[in-house]
Amino acid sequence: MSYNPENALIVQSDRTILLEVHAPTAGAAREAIAPFAELIKSPEHVHTYRLTPLSIWNARAAGLGVEQMVLALQQYTKYPLPSSIIEEIETLGRRYGLTRLFKSEDGFFLILKVADEALAELLLREKPIAPLLEKRLSPLSFQVPTQFRGLLKKPSLK
Repeated sequence: MSYNPENALIVQSDRTILLEVHAPTAGAAREAIAPFAELIKSPEHVHTYRLTPLSIWNARAAGLGVEQMVLALQQYTKYPLPSSIIEEIETLGRRYGLTRLFKSEDGFFLILKVADEALAELLLREKPIAPLLEKRLSPLSFQVPTQFRGLLKKPSLK
């Protein structure tokens, strides 16, 4: 894709998105990126959004596909989309659903279930995560104290 002066977005390789509010496609662009980009600031002429691991995760949790996010950016960007942005969205988006956190049947602890044994082993080697995994219940599941829920989710988003 080449330069399109009618489009409202300028997507930068540092994961910031500038939205020119007076561009013809500004309203549609804003609506398209709102589910997966966080609004950082909104002065009069140019609004700044940021793609974050959490914003991508939340979009995936809401049912938005990686392809839809990339297509929205491509459709409304003024300049060619940096390939690093596409790669980052794909990488972060693929992580969604690989781990699931559930309450145990008795409600006294959480159960972390992972997609495969390789991921389970990786989690056991991760310094911020391993101490939070109280007990291995099966090759694909761990017992986690309930008070560690937030601590476990935070490094998982990076």
